[in-house]
Amino acid sequence: MTILDSMRKELPEYDYLYLGDNARAPYGTRSFEAIYEYTLEAVKWLFGQDCVLVILACNTASAKALRTIQQKDLPIINAERSAAGKERVNVLGVIRPTVEAVPEFTKNGHIGILATPATVSSESYVLELEKIWASGPEADKPLCITQQPCTMWVPLIEAGEHLGTGADYFVAEYLDAIYAADPQIDTLVLGCTHYPLLLDKIRAYLDTKNLQPAIIAQGDIVAVSLKDYLHRHPEYDQLLSKNGCCSFATTDSPEKFASNATLFLQTPILANHMTF
Repeated sequence: MTILDSMRKELPEYDYLYLGDNARAPYGTRSFEAIYEYTLEAVKWLFGQDCVLVILACNTASAKALRTIQQKDLPIINAERSAAGKERVNVLGVIRPTVEAVPEFTKNGHIGILATPATVSSESYVLELEKIWASGPEADKPLCITQQPCTMWVPLIEAGEHLGTGADYFVAEYLDAIYAADPQIDTLVLGCTHYPLLLDKIRAYLDTKNLQPAIIAQGDIVAVSLKDYLHRHPEYDQLLSKNGCCSFATTDSPEKFASNATLFLQTPILANHMTF
């Protein structure tokens, strides 16, 4: 939702179909096999709804499923679509554009990644950061990456408890842990699209420790990256409808989904229930 909100502000003319696999979320503690299976089902459903460009607006899905879908499944899907006289489709993630922005923020090369256990275990941020670092002007400077799984943050947000005092304990626990591992961190990446809802608490706690790192939330970065992608790939841009509409689907209760969505979008919505 945080990604969608930023995209709609940056690119309001496009039509969006948001699918939340809320019945099986959160993905952050699931196995690679489950995450890949669930993500592929969602991607195929969206293609079936005439979407030609799908954004995995989830770090866990981007980390665990994106590469496999791009390399294994997309060639088959596009070959079948080509045989049927249909246009090509594509799937993008949120990790690469986030990583590309990191060198603009850090001054000392000490990066902290706050993410779900699945994203951390994938090493996706580490691998992508190392690639970006090695190919850029920072190549001759040291790079130190520290990851911290924040197991309780998504459940707290999903339960609507992120503004309460109970969330303070877990904000402090994970921030203390990452700075204990590397006290020199000057840039923190919020490697989960839920985490911006904890941003005020994160900043407040860091202030009590006299720490002022740059904090990277993904929404605006991913939205600007998508705008650039569409500029560079007019073959997709010309296929996208532009009526300024947005619709929502969920694998869980539409009423529950709509209630939770207001945490992110701050506006009432209606959602349709769907099954794969």
